[in-house]
Amino acid sequence: MEQRVLGRTGREVSVIGLGTWQLGADWGQVREEDALAVLDAAVDSGVTFFDTADVYGDGRSEQLIGRYLRDRPDAGVFVATKMGRRAEQLPEHYDLQNFRAWTDRSRANLGVDTLDLVQLHCPPAPVYSSEAVFDALDTLVAERRVAAYAVSVETCAEALAAIARPGTASVQIILNPFRLKPLEEVLPAAAEAGVGIIARVPLASGLLSGKYTRHTVFAADDHRTFNRRGQAFDQGETFSGVDFGIGIEAAAEFAELAPSRATPAQAALRWIIQQPGVTTVIPGARSSEQARANAGAAAVPELPPKTLEAVRDLYDRRIRPQVHDRW
Repeated sequence: MEQRVLGRTGREVSVIGLGTWQLGADWGQVREEDALAVLDAAVDSGVTFFDTADVYGDGRSEQLIGRYLRDRPDAGVFVATKMGRRAEQLPEHYDLQNFRAWTDRSRANLGVDTLDLVQLHCPPAPVYSSEAVFDALDTLVAERRVAAYAVSVETCAEALAAIARPGTASVQIILNPFRLKPLEEVLPAAAEAGVGIIARVPLASGLLSGKYTRHTVFAADDHRTFNRRGQAFDQGETFSGVDFGIGIEAAAEFAELAPSRATPAQAALRWIIQQPGVTTVIPGARSSEQARANAGAAAVPELPPKTLEAVRDLYDRRIRPQVHDRW
């Protein structure tokens, strides 16, 4: 699989990574043996980048990854985790003492001395303008608790603020055919600064797979049930902020744009990694089959200009009014 340098980390990672939120919580239960099988299928398909967080299953996702990598020390996987969401979202909580405690917990969960990458997990807006916060992150690097640090953001404005920080290695942001705003300023700014881009929520919480209908019912403990209006966390994390009914209709249109022998999900992933400035994309998977299919998107031929134009038209007609000015 194609490898790209992840910004200021200087490390190469696969263009298709694996998001592991599903293996922790908020997507319904995944058995431990199934979770480990997903990791195995991803690695065997060429994936060398896992994204996780200390809050996914309160550490379960990190622990599963740590166990897997102990059993497969030759896997060569770069692991990015996140911190900050286990505490109340107040700017004053983002200090060196908490950073040390949070990264110590992740290091123990993952079974490593130094984290490959730690990302602030969608922190409050004032955090991005705090010199003390970024000084503390620099201290984590100096202490070799982390090799590099980054941010996961909700808005383009937050992404641009993070990119302007000289120590930011990468920015994780929602980017998919239903969320095009990052193409305008964020991706060009990141490319100019040498900052990596990790594209998350690539399938708009599964909408872009084309598998759902208006009658699809998700489990009670699935965020696609309990967070549709942002009741638990930022609404943009669920279906990319798109109304479910409108999203179903738009996804049906998108499915018609998929090239032959590619699924709609693979077409969406191919679209993302084709955008200039993107380093890697992190679809999640609840089964080995999903993990292998996602990885297969790297082998899909580049989408032609006609398809790219059709995606833009679909976005402008159906999606833009709901999301463009919010994030």
